[in-house]
Amino acid sequence: MSLGLEAEAWTTQRIIDAEQRYVIRSWSVQGTPAQAAVERGEGCWFWDTEGNRYLDFQSQLVNLNLGHQHPKLVEAIVDQVRQMAYMGPNFAVRVRAELGEAIARVAPGDLEMSFFTTGGAEANENAVRLAQHITGRAKVMARYRSYHGATAGALTLTGDPRHHHIGGPGVPGVVRFHDPYAYRTASGLPPEQDPVCLGAPHLEEVLQYEDPSTIAAVIIETVTGTNGILVPPDGYLASIREVCDRHGIFLICDEVMAGWGRTGQYFAVDNWGVVPDIVTSAKGLNSGYVPLGAMTVGERSREWLMTHKFWGGQTYAGHPLAAASALASLRIMEEEDVLSNVRARGRQLEAGLRAMQQRYPVMGDVRGVGLFYGVELVKDPATKEPLVPFGAAGAAAAPMQRIVAAAWRRGLYLSANNNVVRLTPPLVISEEEVAHALGILDEVLAEADLEAARA
Repeated sequence: MSLGLEAEAWTTQRIIDAEQRYVIRSWSVQGTPAQAAVERGEGCWFWDTEGNRYLDFQSQLVNLNLGHQHPKLVEAIVDQVRQMAYMGPNFAVRVRAELGEAIARVAPGDLEMSFFTTGGAEANENAVRLAQHITGRAKVMARYRSYHGATAGALTLTGDPRHHHIGGPGVPGVVRFHDPYAYRTASGLPPEQDPVCLGAPHLEEVLQYEDPSTIAAVIIETVTGTNGILVPPDGYLASIREVCDRHGIFLICDEVMAGWGRTGQYFAVDNWGVVPDIVTSAKGLNSGYVPLGAMTVGERSREWLMTHKFWGGQTYAGHPLAAASALASLRIMEEEDVLSNVRARGRQLEAGLRAMQQRYPVMGDVRGVGLFYGVELVKDPATKEPLVPFGAAGAAAAPMQRIVAAAWRRGLYLSANNNVVRLTPPLVISEEEVAHALGILDEVLAEADLEAARA
Protein backbone atom coordinates (compact mmCIF):
# COMPACT_ATOMS: atom_id res chain seq x y z
CA MET A 1 0.00 0.00 0.00
CA SER A 2 1.48 3.34 -1.06
CA LEU A 3 1.66 6.29 1.32
CA GLY A 4 0.77 8.55 -1.58
CA LEU A 5 2.86 11.38 -0.20
CA GLU A 6 3.33 13.01 -3.58
CA ALA A 7 -0.19 12.45 -4.83
CA GLU A 8 -0.98 16.15 -4.92
CA ALA A 9 0.79 19.44 -4.41
CA TRP A 10 1.35 20.66 -0.86
CA THR A 11 -0.37 24.03 -1.12
CA THR A 12 -0.84 26.31 1.89
CA GLN A 13 -4.40 25.10 2.29
CA ARG A 14 -3.42 21.45 2.05
CA ILE A 15 -0.79 21.89 4.76
CA ILE A 16 -3.29 23.59 7.08
CA ASP A 17 -6.03 21.06 6.32
CA ALA A 18 -3.72 18.08 6.90
CA GLU A 19 -2.50 19.47 10.22
CA GLN A 20 -6.08 20.12 11.24
CA ARG A 21 -7.19 16.57 10.41
CA TYR A 22 -4.21 14.41 11.36
CA VAL A 23 -2.18 16.26 14.03
CA ILE A 24 -3.22 16.79 17.66
CA ARG A 25 -2.03 20.25 18.57
CA SER A 26 -0.91 21.34 22.03
CA TRP A 27 -3.31 23.09 24.42
CA SER A 28 -5.96 23.47 21.72
CA VAL A 29 -9.47 22.46 20.81
CA GLN A 30 -8.87 20.31 17.77
CA GLY A 31 -10.36 21.34 14.43
CA THR A 32 -9.27 24.96 14.70
CA PRO A 33 -7.05 25.88 11.74
CA ALA A 34 -3.43 26.81 12.42
CA GLN A 35 -2.56 30.51 12.45
CA ALA A 36 -0.37 30.09 9.38
CA ALA A 37 1.64 27.55 7.41
CA VAL A 38 5.29 28.43 7.92
CA GLU A 39 7.87 27.71 5.24
CA ARG A 40 11.21 28.89 6.58
CA GLY A 41 13.05 30.99 9.13
CA GLU A 42 16.28 32.95 9.25
CA GLY A 43 17.74 34.89 12.16
CA CYS A 44 14.96 36.61 14.07
CA TRP A 45 12.43 36.26 11.24
CA PHE A 46 10.21 33.59 9.70
CA TRP A 47 8.09 33.46 6.54
CA ASP A 48 4.77 31.79 5.85
CA THR A 49 4.04 29.90 2.63
CA GLU A 50 2.43 33.02 1.16
CA GLY A 51 5.67 34.98 1.52
CA ASN A 52 4.63 37.11 4.52
CA ARG A 53 7.49 37.89 6.91
CA TYR A 54 7.23 38.06 10.72
CA LEU A 55 9.63 39.24 13.40
CA ASP A 56 9.72 36.43 15.96
CA PHE A 57 9.44 38.43 19.17
CA GLN A 58 8.76 35.46 21.38
CA SER A 59 11.47 33.08 20.09
CA GLN A 60 8.73 30.59 19.26
CA LEU A 61 8.17 28.97 22.70
CA VAL A 62 10.90 31.08 24.34
CA ASN A 63 13.40 28.49 23.15
CA LEU A 64 14.84 29.78 19.87
CA ASN A 65 17.47 31.84 21.68
CA LEU A 66 19.96 31.92 18.80
CA GLY A 67 17.31 32.48 16.18
CA HIS A 68 16.20 30.50 13.17
CA GLN A 69 18.70 28.44 11.19
CA HIS A 70 21.89 29.66 12.84
CA PRO A 71 24.47 28.30 10.37
CA LYS A 72 26.91 27.07 13.04
CA LEU A 73 24.13 25.20 14.86
CA VAL A 74 22.87 23.61 11.66
CA GLU A 75 26.39 22.63 10.68
CA ALA A 76 27.03 21.00 14.06
CA ILE A 77 23.92 18.82 13.72
CA VAL A 78 24.79 17.84 10.14
CA ASP A 79 28.37 16.95 11.13
CA GLN A 80 27.17 14.86 14.06
CA VAL A 81 24.54 12.95 12.11
CA ARG A 82 27.19 12.00 9.56
CA GLN A 83 29.49 10.72 12.28
CA MET A 84 27.00 9.10 14.69
CA ALA A 85 23.27 9.72 14.63
CA TYR A 86 22.52 7.84 17.84
CA MET A 87 24.22 5.96 20.64
CA GLY A 88 22.60 4.76 23.85
CA PRO A 89 23.20 6.58 27.14
CA ASN A 90 25.03 3.56 28.61
CA PHE A 91 28.06 4.29 26.36
CA ALA A 92 30.52 7.14 26.76
CA VAL A 93 30.29 9.47 23.77
CA ARG A 94 32.65 12.39 23.29
CA VAL A 95 30.05 14.99 22.35
CA ARG A 96 27.96 14.13 25.40
CA ALA A 97 31.02 14.26 27.67
CA GLU A 98 32.08 17.59 26.16
CA LEU A 99 28.65 19.05 26.78
CA GLY A 100 28.62 17.89 30.39
CA GLU A 101 32.01 19.48 31.00
CA ALA A 102 31.02 22.70 29.24
CA ILE A 103 27.89 23.07 31.39
CA ALA A 104 29.92 22.45 34.54
CA ARG A 105 32.28 25.30 33.57
CA VAL A 106 29.50 27.91 33.49
CA ALA A 107 27.01 26.50 36.00
CA PRO A 108 26.62 28.29 39.36
CA GLY A 109 28.72 27.26 42.36
CA ASP A 110 29.34 23.53 42.74
CA LEU A 111 26.77 22.43 40.14
CA GLU A 112 28.62 20.19 37.69
CA MET A 113 26.90 16.85 37.03
CA SER A 114 24.08 16.79 34.45
CA PHE A 115 21.42 14.26 33.58
CA PHE A 116 20.15 14.88 30.07
CA THR A 117 16.49 14.56 29.08
CA THR A 118 14.34 15.40 26.09
CA GLY A 119 12.85 18.53 27.63
CA GLY A 120 12.16 20.66 30.67
CA ALA A 121 9.28 18.64 32.10
CA GLU A 122 11.39 15.49 32.30
CA ALA A 123 14.25 17.45 33.87
CA ASN A 124 11.89 18.73 36.56
CA GLU A 125 10.43 15.26 37.15
CA ASN A 126 13.90 13.80 37.70
CA ALA A 127 14.99 16.70 39.90
CA VAL A 128 12.06 16.19 42.25
CA ARG A 129 12.53 12.43 42.33
CA LEU A 130 16.23 12.79 43.12
CA ALA A 131 15.51 15.21 45.96
CA GLN A 132 12.94 12.79 47.38
CA HIS A 133 15.37 9.88 47.21
CA ILE A 134 18.21 11.80 48.86
CA THR A 135 16.12 13.34 51.66
CA GLY A 136 13.79 10.39 52.21
CA ARG A 137 10.94 12.91 52.26
CA ALA A 138 7.85 12.94 50.05
CA LYS A 139 6.36 16.42 49.79
CA VAL A 140 7.36 19.19 47.39
CA MET A 141 6.50 22.88 47.56
CA ALA A 142 5.70 24.77 44.35
CA ARG A 143 4.24 28.19 43.63
CA TYR A 144 0.81 29.11 42.28
CA ARG A 145 1.90 31.18 39.27
CA SER A 146 4.15 28.51 37.84
CA TYR A 147 4.53 26.20 34.89
CA HIS A 148 6.86 23.20 35.16
CA GLY A 149 5.76 20.99 32.25
CA ALA A 150 2.97 18.77 30.93
CA THR A 151 3.96 15.31 32.21
CA ALA A 152 1.95 14.02 35.19
CA GLY A 153 4.38 15.07 37.91
CA ALA A 154 5.40 18.36 36.28
CA LEU A 155 1.79 19.32 35.62
CA THR A 156 0.91 18.61 39.25
CA LEU A 157 3.74 20.92 40.29
CA THR A 158 2.40 23.54 37.88
CA GLY A 159 0.25 26.16 39.56
CA ASP A 160 -1.45 27.81 36.59
CA PRO A 161 -4.97 26.67 35.62
CA ARG A 162 -3.68 23.93 33.33
CA HIS A 163 -3.09 21.71 36.35
CA HIS A 164 -6.87 21.52 36.85
CA HIS A 165 -7.06 19.38 33.71
CA ILE A 166 -4.56 16.70 34.63
CA GLY A 167 -7.39 14.14 34.46
CA GLY A 168 -7.27 13.11 38.12
CA PRO A 169 -5.75 14.12 41.44
CA GLY A 170 -2.22 14.18 40.06
CA VAL A 171 0.90 13.20 41.97
CA PRO A 172 0.40 13.40 45.76
CA GLY A 173 2.41 15.60 48.10
CA VAL A 174 2.50 18.95 46.28
CA VAL A 175 2.08 21.97 48.57
CA ARG A 176 1.45 25.46 47.16
CA PHE A 177 2.80 28.81 48.24
CA HIS A 178 2.61 32.29 46.72
CA ASP A 179 4.83 34.09 44.22
CA PRO A 180 6.71 37.35 44.77
CA TYR A 181 4.35 39.52 42.71
CA ALA A 182 5.67 43.01 43.44
CA TYR A 183 3.03 44.77 41.32
CA ARG A 184 0.19 43.04 43.17
CA THR A 185 1.31 42.09 46.67
CA ALA A 186 -1.18 39.84 48.47
CA SER A 187 -0.84 41.89 51.66
CA GLY A 188 -1.29 45.25 49.96
CA LEU A 189 2.00 46.33 51.48
CA PRO A 190 4.98 47.61 49.47
CA PRO A 191 7.21 44.74 48.21
CA GLU A 192 9.93 45.56 50.74
CA GLN A 193 7.40 44.91 53.55
CA ASP A 194 5.33 42.13 52.00
CA PRO A 195 5.93 38.68 53.60
CA VAL A 196 5.66 36.93 50.24
CA CYS A 197 8.08 39.25 48.43
CA LEU A 198 10.52 38.97 51.32
CA GLY A 199 10.54 35.22 50.81
CA ALA A 200 11.35 33.67 54.19
CA PRO A 201 8.36 34.93 56.25
CA HIS A 202 5.76 33.46 53.90
CA LEU A 203 7.69 30.24 53.26
CA GLU A 204 8.25 29.70 56.99
CA GLU A 205 4.56 30.20 57.69
CA VAL A 206 3.57 27.50 55.21
CA LEU A 207 6.31 25.21 56.49
CA GLN A 208 5.05 25.41 60.04
CA TYR A 209 1.69 24.04 58.87
CA GLU A 210 3.27 21.31 56.74
CA ASP A 211 6.17 20.23 59.02
CA PRO A 212 9.48 21.05 57.31
CA SER A 213 10.83 17.56 58.06
CA THR A 214 8.37 16.21 55.47
CA ILE A 215 9.43 18.56 52.64
CA ALA A 216 11.94 17.18 50.13
CA ALA A 217 12.21 20.21 47.88
CA VAL A 218 11.08 23.70 47.03
CA ILE A 219 10.84 24.15 43.26
CA ILE A 220 10.56 27.63 41.76
CA GLU A 221 11.01 29.29 38.42
CA THR A 222 13.88 31.68 39.09
CA VAL A 223 11.98 34.24 36.99
CA THR A 224 8.37 33.21 36.49
CA GLY A 225 7.83 32.83 32.75
CA THR A 226 4.48 32.02 31.19
CA ASN A 227 2.55 33.23 34.22
CA GLY A 228 3.54 36.85 34.08
CA ILE A 229 7.34 37.38 33.87
CA LEU A 230 7.65 37.88 37.63
CA VAL A 231 11.17 38.98 38.57
CA PRO A 232 12.06 38.21 42.20
CA PRO A 233 12.90 41.25 44.34
CA ASP A 234 16.51 41.56 45.46
CA GLY A 235 17.06 39.35 48.48
CA TYR A 236 14.16 37.01 47.73
CA LEU A 237 16.18 34.08 46.39
CA ALA A 238 18.79 34.35 49.13
CA SER A 239 16.00 34.32 51.69
CA ILE A 240 14.44 31.18 50.20
CA ARG A 241 17.91 29.57 50.04
CA GLU A 242 18.51 30.25 53.75
CA VAL A 243 15.19 28.68 54.78
CA CYS A 244 15.84 25.59 52.67
CA ASP A 245 19.33 25.21 54.16
CA ARG A 246 18.01 25.51 57.70
CA HIS A 247 15.49 22.70 57.17
CA GLY A 248 17.55 20.43 54.93
CA ILE A 249 15.25 21.08 51.96
CA PHE A 250 16.49 20.93 48.37
CA LEU A 251 16.15 24.16 46.40
CA ILE A 252 15.36 23.39 42.75
CA CYS A 253 15.44 26.33 40.34
CA ASP A 254 13.53 25.72 37.12
CA GLU A 255 15.36 27.71 34.45
CA VAL A 256 13.79 26.02 31.44
CA MET A 257 12.80 29.48 30.17
CA ALA A 258 15.07 31.77 32.17
CA GLY A 259 18.33 29.88 31.66
CA TRP A 260 21.04 30.05 29.00
CA GLY A 261 21.29 33.77 28.50
CA ARG A 262 17.68 34.87 28.57
CA THR A 263 18.30 37.22 31.54
CA GLY A 264 21.76 38.37 30.44
CA GLN A 265 23.57 35.67 32.45
CA TYR A 266 24.08 32.01 31.65
CA PHE A 267 21.73 31.20 34.52
CA ALA A 268 19.17 33.58 36.00
CA VAL A 269 20.27 32.78 39.56
CA ASP A 270 23.61 34.40 38.70
CA ASN A 271 21.85 37.77 38.75
CA TRP A 272 21.38 37.34 42.50
CA GLY A 273 24.42 35.24 43.42
CA VAL A 274 22.41 32.27 44.68
CA VAL A 275 23.36 28.63 44.09
CA PRO A 276 20.48 26.13 44.10
CA ASP A 277 20.92 22.43 44.88
CA ILE A 278 19.59 21.56 41.42
CA VAL A 279 18.97 23.69 38.35
CA THR A 280 16.88 22.43 35.44
CA SER A 281 17.12 23.80 31.93
CA ALA A 282 16.09 23.10 28.33
CA LYS A 283 14.85 25.42 25.55
CA GLY A 284 17.78 27.88 25.20
CA LEU A 285 20.32 25.17 26.02
CA ASN A 286 20.38 24.41 22.29
CA SER A 287 17.76 26.83 20.97
CA GLY A 288 15.31 23.95 20.56
CA TYR A 289 16.97 22.64 17.40
CA VAL A 290 16.81 19.08 18.81
CA PRO A 291 14.74 18.11 21.90
CA LEU A 292 16.96 18.46 24.99
CA GLY A 293 16.74 19.21 28.70
CA ALA A 294 19.14 18.96 31.60
CA MET A 295 19.08 18.46 35.36
CA THR A 296 22.35 19.81 36.77
CA VAL A 297 23.25 18.99 40.37
CA GLY A 298 25.85 19.93 42.98
CA GLU A 299 27.97 18.24 45.61
CA ARG A 300 25.08 17.22 47.86
CA SER A 301 23.59 15.12 45.06
CA ARG A 302 26.99 13.90 43.84
CA GLU A 303 27.82 12.34 47.21
CA TRP A 304 24.55 10.41 47.21
CA LEU A 305 24.81 9.38 43.54
CA MET A 306 28.23 7.84 44.14
CA THR A 307 26.79 5.33 46.57
CA HIS A 308 23.17 4.94 45.42
CA LYS A 309 21.53 3.97 42.15
CA PHE A 310 19.95 6.79 40.18
CA TRP A 311 16.43 5.65 39.33
CA GLY A 312 15.93 7.62 36.15
CA GLY A 313 16.59 7.14 32.48
CA GLN A 314 15.47 7.77 28.92
CA THR A 315 16.19 6.11 25.60
CA TYR A 316 17.17 9.50 24.22
CA ALA A 317 19.02 10.82 27.28
CA GLY A 318 21.94 12.87 25.95
CA HIS A 319 21.10 12.12 22.32
CA PRO A 320 24.25 12.83 20.26
CA LEU A 321 22.44 15.22 17.91
CA ALA A 322 21.02 17.16 20.84
CA ALA A 323 24.39 17.21 22.59
CA ALA A 324 26.14 18.44 19.45
CA SER A 325 23.63 21.25 18.99
CA ALA A 326 23.93 22.30 22.64
CA LEU A 327 27.72 22.26 22.54
CA ALA A 328 27.63 24.39 19.38
CA SER A 329 25.15 26.73 21.07
CA LEU A 330 27.46 27.32 24.03
CA ARG A 331 30.37 28.01 21.68
CA ILE A 332 28.27 30.49 19.70
CA MET A 333 27.23 32.29 22.89
CA GLU A 334 30.87 32.74 23.82
CA GLU A 335 32.25 33.54 20.36
CA GLU A 336 29.51 36.05 19.51
CA ASP A 337 29.36 37.55 23.01
CA VAL A 338 25.62 36.92 23.11
CA LEU A 339 25.27 37.84 26.79
CA SER A 340 26.50 41.38 26.11
CA ASN A 341 23.96 41.71 23.32
CA VAL A 342 21.19 40.52 25.64
CA ARG A 343 22.04 43.16 28.21
CA ALA A 344 22.32 45.97 25.62
CA ARG A 345 19.14 45.06 23.76
CA GLY A 346 17.35 44.51 27.06
CA ARG A 347 18.17 48.08 28.12
CA GLN A 348 16.93 49.32 24.74
CA LEU A 349 13.69 47.35 25.04
CA GLU A 350 13.03 48.54 28.59
CA ALA A 351 13.69 52.18 27.72
CA GLY A 352 11.24 51.99 24.82
CA LEU A 353 8.58 50.33 26.95
CA ARG A 354 9.01 52.81 29.81
CA ALA A 355 8.55 55.70 27.37
CA MET A 356 5.32 54.14 26.08
CA GLN A 357 4.11 53.54 29.62
CA GLN A 358 4.18 57.29 30.20
CA ARG A 359 1.78 57.75 27.27
CA TYR A 360 -0.55 54.79 27.64
CA PRO A 361 -2.32 54.21 30.99
CA VAL A 362 -3.29 50.71 29.82
CA MET A 363 0.33 49.69 30.49
CA GLY A 364 0.02 49.07 34.23
CA ASP A 365 3.42 47.50 34.74
CA VAL A 366 6.59 46.89 32.75
CA ARG A 367 8.92 44.31 34.26
CA GLY A 368 11.73 42.03 33.22
CA VAL A 369 15.44 41.40 33.00
CA GLY A 370 17.65 40.85 29.96
CA LEU A 371 15.39 39.91 27.05
CA PHE A 372 12.69 38.48 29.30
CA TYR A 373 10.01 41.17 29.58
CA GLY A 374 6.30 41.39 30.32
CA VAL A 375 3.83 44.24 29.98
CA GLU A 376 0.84 43.93 32.29
CA LEU A 377 -2.25 45.63 30.86
CA VAL A 378 -4.95 47.15 33.06
CA LYS A 379 -8.27 48.92 32.67
CA ASP A 380 -7.33 51.50 35.28
CA PRO A 381 -3.76 52.13 36.51
CA ALA A 382 -5.06 53.47 39.83
CA THR A 383 -7.09 50.37 40.74
CA LYS A 384 -4.86 47.99 38.74
CA GLU A 385 -7.96 46.17 37.47
CA PRO A 386 -6.66 43.70 34.85
CA LEU A 387 -7.59 44.29 31.24
CA VAL A 388 -8.93 40.73 31.23
CA PRO A 389 -9.68 38.49 34.25
CA PHE A 390 -7.25 35.83 35.45
CA GLY A 391 -7.77 32.66 33.41
CA ALA A 392 -9.94 34.50 30.88
CA ALA A 393 -11.23 32.49 27.93
CA GLY A 394 -13.57 33.08 25.02
CA ALA A 395 -15.13 36.55 24.85
CA ALA A 396 -13.56 37.55 28.17
CA ALA A 397 -10.08 37.14 26.67
CA ALA A 398 -10.92 39.07 23.48
CA PRO A 399 -9.08 42.34 24.34
CA MET A 400 -5.75 40.50 24.69
CA GLN A 401 -6.44 38.39 21.62
CA ARG A 402 -7.00 41.57 19.61
CA ILE A 403 -3.62 42.94 20.71
CA VAL A 404 -1.77 39.80 19.61
CA ALA A 405 -3.73 39.75 16.32
CA ALA A 406 -3.01 43.42 15.65
CA ALA A 407 0.71 42.82 16.08
CA TRP A 408 0.54 39.77 13.80
CA ARG A 409 -1.12 41.79 11.03
CA ARG A 410 1.81 44.20 11.23
CA GLY A 411 4.37 41.39 11.01
CA LEU A 412 5.22 41.04 14.72
CA TYR A 413 4.80 37.65 16.38
CA LEU A 414 4.27 37.78 20.12
CA SER A 415 2.09 36.14 22.74
CA ALA A 416 0.06 36.92 25.84
CA ASN A 417 -1.13 35.03 28.89
CA ASN A 418 -3.93 36.40 31.05
CA ASN A 419 -3.36 40.20 30.94
CA VAL A 420 0.40 40.13 30.31
CA VAL A 421 2.06 40.51 26.91
CA ARG A 422 5.30 38.50 26.80
CA LEU A 423 8.31 39.98 24.98
CA THR A 424 11.05 37.40 24.57
CA PRO A 425 12.90 37.87 21.26
CA PRO A 426 15.93 35.82 20.18
CA LEU A 427 19.07 36.74 22.09
CA VAL A 428 20.84 37.64 18.84
CA ILE A 429 18.33 40.34 17.91
CA SER A 430 19.80 43.57 16.56
CA GLU A 431 19.29 47.18 17.65
CA GLU A 432 17.37 47.86 14.43
CA GLU A 433 15.08 44.87 14.96
CA VAL A 434 14.26 45.90 18.53
CA ALA A 435 13.47 49.40 17.27
CA HIS A 436 11.22 47.91 14.58
CA ALA A 437 9.34 45.86 17.18
CA LEU A 438 8.96 48.86 19.49
CA GLY A 439 7.43 50.85 16.63
CA ILE A 440 4.79 48.17 16.07
CA LEU A 441 4.16 47.78 19.79
CA ASP A 442 3.60 51.54 20.05
CA GLU A 443 0.86 51.38 17.42
CA VAL A 444 -0.76 48.29 18.94
CA LEU A 445 -0.71 49.55 22.53
CA ALA A 446 -2.03 52.97 21.44
CA GLU A 447 -5.06 51.15 19.99
CA ALA A 448 -5.43 49.04 23.14
CA ASP A 449 -5.26 52.18 25.30
CA LEU A 450 -8.07 53.82 23.32
CA GLU A 451 -10.16 50.67 23.57
CA ALA A 452 -9.60 50.41 27.32
CA ALA A 453 -10.56 54.06 27.77
CA ARG A 454 -13.85 53.48 25.93
CA ALA A 455 -14.71 50.32 27.88
